[in-house]
Amino acid sequence: MTALPLREGVPGQLHSGVMEEERIALFIDFENLAIGAREALGGMAFDFEPIGNALAERGRVVARKAYADWSMFDDARQHLTRSHVELIEIPQRMGASRKNAADIKMAVDAIELALERDYVTTFVVCTGDSDFTPLVHKLRELNKKVIGVGVKASTSNMLPPACDEFLFYDNLEGVDAHREATDKTDSDDNGAVPELEALITTTLGGLLRSSQGEVLASSLKRALLRKDSTFTEADYGFRAFGELLRDLEAKDVIELSKGPGRGDPVVQFSSSGGGEEHAFELLTDVVSDLAKHKQPVALSGLKNQLRKKQPGFSEKMIGYGGFLQFCKAAARRGLIDLTWDEEVGDYTVAVL
Repeated sequence: MTALPLREGVPGQLHSGVMEEERIALFIDFENLAIGAREALGGMAFDFEPIGNALAERGRVVARKAYADWSMFDDARQHLTRSHVELIEIPQRMGASRKNAADIKMAVDAIELALERDYVTTFVVCTGDSDFTPLVHKLRELNKKVIGVGVKASTSNMLPPACDEFLFYDNLEGVDAHREATDKTDSDDNGAVPELEALITTTLGGLLRSSQGEVLASSLKRALLRKDSTFTEADYGFRAFGELLRDLEAKDVIELSKGPGRGDPVVQFSSSGGGEEHAFELLTDVVSDLAKHKQPVALSGLKNQLRKKQPGFSEKMIGYGGFLQFCKAAARRGLIDLTWDEEVGDYTVAVL
């Protein structure tokens, strides 16, 4: 039988046997997230992009709604509008009654969408408020997958267990980078990481973490387009996406294997692990050198020390979403000890 031609970016036009992508509805309790991020993350302003990118790796977002009294969040309105988020205005009231009005409106809209739009498979509820736990239960009764997103310090212990999956905003790819951008020690990147390779590896890493099977080239391309609808391999001198992937395979960044259809290979990280092993070796060497001069070695600023020894170092080149995640992987392999120190207010790192 002749394989179906690849139709990149068109839902439902996939090779036979490949599951159709999830369709996602996003509901944001903006006041909860914005205040939580500001208070728990050192005054950092809430940034929608890390959430948008995380969802792009999971499926196609068909509805985006954010609820708040927007007169209180003037700076955020333009940013959210540019990200195609529908702003639901809650009339200004005093104190808890205003917040309750936003919660009720968001819950009613979510249930209405679940009942009227059968094609929506996944609901993403962005809040840490336990008042939304009954909504999560009801959506799951309606056979909808529910993903929660909240700031770790302001998320109720009741909410995450109720969801099929819960993402802490603090840990999303891009939040570390946003925080680093406010730190002078991390501000001078000089474009050291090749933009294209970092984009491919971080997206592939996200797909591998969130999917339950193999990642096809067509799925990777769709995820890239959801992150940046203007993405085209032609901007980087490649005639086709397959040519780009073969170039990365030749550099031992990724590995391609036969997929279910012609022209749509399975994409994974290189099994040789050369880049990853070199990165872990660099980490342990730098930590060992620093430990000779001071104890303990703090995680903050450690990435800059790696870059001093190897300009252009980035954990994103080997598929990690952030430097903390990369260090946790090294700790899991028994290469380093990574411990939170209350006195220092940071993770401390030691070579085992």
